[in-house]
Amino acid sequence: MKHTPEILAALRKNYCHSELLEETVEANPIHQFRLWFDNALEAELLEPNAFCLSTVDSLNRPDSRIVLLKAIKEEGFVFYTNYNSKKGNDMTLKAHVSMNFVWLELERQVRVRGTVEKISAEESDQYFYSRPLESQLGAIVSSQSEKLTSKTLMENAMQEALNKYGVEKPTRPEHWGGYLIKPTEIEFWQGRPNRLHDRLRYVKTEKNWTIERLYP
Repeated sequence: MKHTPEILAALRKNYCHSELLEETVEANPIHQFRLWFDNALEAELLEPNAFCLSTVDSLNRPDSRIVLLKAIKEEGFVFYTNYNSKKGNDMTLKAHVSMNFVWLELERQVRVRGTVEKISAEESDQYFYSRPLESQLGAIVSSQSEKLTSKTLMENAMQEALNKYGVEKPTRPEHWGGYLIKPTEIEFWQGRPNRLHDRLRYVKTEKNWTIERLYP
């Protein structure tokens, strides 16, 4: 069936899974995020750690892509990538980023705004060597975001790496590692009937967090 404007306009779901109340949420948004993330794990959702990361380039043009969350710390959220990639270059220029998690089956999303910084080389090493060998080698042979004239070039480079590192341990490339996103705002969104959705926004203060309810 091909979509039409009428079909798109008629797509509608009435949310009624749960509600979000000030008196029942955690005072710390990181703790509240952990609760919701555990709910997503228990529901066996596909890739519950996938989120949309948005950055801004030197011309103030926004860019978004899906990446995977790999750690939740008291300070914020950790993911890994190529430091020389498009998003890596953006974050070098401008440290302000946003994250968006969506768990449709639970009728929830979480929006995060904050600043990003690299984690330590030791932490990056620890995660790098926990990955399967093929994933380690993929990080070595891929010049992420650069033009690739032929897919065969990358496949050949991967095969050469497999031949080489089948007998010796690879070294984590200096251009690959982790980032920590330190949130300044975290909004929890719970779908509700009649589009009267629950939205609670945590705002970072000098010593703590404040909670605000937003109109849907």
